[in-house]
Amino acid sequence: MTDGVGVAGIYVRDQDEALAFYVGKLGFVVHTDAKNGDFRWLTVQHPDQPGFQLGLFRPGPPMIDKDTADTLDAVVAKGAMPPLVLTVDDCRAAYERFSAKGVEFTQEPVSRFGSVDASFRDPSDNGWKLVEAR
Repeated sequence: MTDGVGVAGIYVRDQDEALAFYVGKLGFVVHTDAKNGDFRWLTVQHPDQPGFQLGLFRPGPPMIDKDTADTLDAVVAKGAMPPLVLTVDDCRAAYERFSAKGVEFTQEPVSRFGSVDASFRDPSDNGWKLVEAR
């Protein structure tokens, strides 16, 4: 398939910190890390999903003005952005694996709705649900 969504992004407060988290703790790999002036295009991929890139972007010009960027930084810091979902084969095993790497969970694995899920936040306070695939 060649059509489809290839990149979706989230706002992060510090791209180096986000890179260390997504690569060092969650096991993502860097797809693109390129600068153009003050703008840095940084995307990572889950190793089992090479056709999709997660953008780790700083809000700011040229996409938006500085006032809007400051507002977005504040919104992200409050954990108010929509949650992201990372599916795994075994939620409890992934919880143990990520916890051992320093991921701080806000919810331990819970069985519900016919699956198991847990919650964590990245260093910018983006919320993630870790959901066991059914």
